[in-house]
Amino acid sequence: MEHIPLEVPENPRLAGNITHFARALRRAGLPIGPGRVIDAIRAVEVAGFTERRDFYWTLHACFVNRPEHRVIFRQIFRLYWRDPRYLEHMMAAMLPAIRGVQEERAGQAGEKRAAEALLDGAEAPDFDMDQDEDEGETQIEVDASFTTSSEEKLKTLDFEQMSTAEMAQAKRMLARMRLPVEPMATRRMQAALRGRVDPAKTLRAAMRTGGEIRAIAHRAPRKRWPNLVVLCDISGSMSQYSRVVLHFLHAVSNAKGAGWAKVHAFTFGTRLTNITRHLDHRDVDAALAAAGAEAQDWEGGTRIGECIEAFNRDWSRRVLGQGAVVLLITDGLDRGAPDVLAKQMQRLHLSAKRLIWLNPLLRWDEFAPKARGIAAMLPHVDSFRAGHSIASLEELAEVISRKDDVGEKARLMKLIGQ
Repeated sequence: MEHIPLEVPENPRLAGNITHFARALRRAGLPIGPGRVIDAIRAVEVAGFTERRDFYWTLHACFVNRPEHRVIFRQIFRLYWRDPRYLEHMMAAMLPAIRGVQEERAGQAGEKRAAEALLDGAEAPDFDMDQDEDEGETQIEVDASFTTSSEEKLKTLDFEQMSTAEMAQAKRMLARMRLPVEPMATRRMQAALRGRVDPAKTLRAAMRTGGEIRAIAHRAPRKRWPNLVVLCDISGSMSQYSRVVLHFLHAVSNAKGAGWAKVHAFTFGTRLTNITRHLDHRDVDAALAAAGAEAQDWEGGTRIGECIEAFNRDWSRRVLGQGAVVLLITDGLDRGAPDVLAKQMQRLHLSAKRLIWLNPLLRWDEFAPKARGIAAMLPHVDSFRAGHSIASLEELAEVISRKDDVGEKARLMKLIGQ
């Protein structure tokens, strides 16, 4: 990174600025507590600095302890510690439609997240150590026990209607969510305390004691976890929803002990793109930046039938074996031939253990499968559910292991006369 000369004012408030800088890092997701802030202030005091580089690495040593946090620290440090174009860079990261800085330089991984963390606190507080607290100030206590929390309201809000601050909070909530699944019983058996009697093991043990059976051995089917395969539509009508869902999938794929053997992710618009390896990156901003660079058809047209055909031809045998669950995330608005789409959906349905379709259009109460693409796809899914809010994703997590869950499929099938 480029190090700009650091100008120390005549009346420095370095401790207060380091504290506010640490708050911005914490908003961006770094696990920083009061102890680390105190250590950072003491480290700067002991080490001193004559160059910006020395100051950078002193704070880096105190606040960064994981590789995926380096990008966020670098961006917040650049924006906070008096970048000459501080405000322009933040506004360009928050509002991509603004011209100027956005056209001169491409967005970097973690820059928008850093700008959101800094703008969340507006401006750095004015630390005046000589000003005493106003003793005559009136303190008002508000009883909020009967009010709905902001998180509960945010869960039911449509992703497309969220503001920048609400979207940042929603992404933090999605990062904590999980998609649990029950293990699958296999044909292979393993020793167990209860279950079927294992005659062979019981007789072998009896032979060691002169033919006397002292204990009966049991066995039970061995359990294993299925794969999760996600096909996410990134066309123009789905771009806002797909970005948020990919945040959720990143959290699912990086969750330890969540139950899935492997999470395979594909995006499609006018062509199919495999982004599985990019989601393995621990930092969500770097992962989605790499996925966006890999998929060249963001916010383009939609060719659902052709993309599913490409998946069935090139990937189904590799990733759909051994009872994989498929999540199809699309609005179903396809202009291709309905018979081709229905044929490819049928093949995909037969290859997967369960095929679950998430459609953000289900947020409308009067939704009906009038589009030809939706009517062609609907008969070949196991469950048809909404995917427009955090609450809808939480409902998915609750029912993904239920074989009897069909969502809205039964109701909508009656509307098309099937």
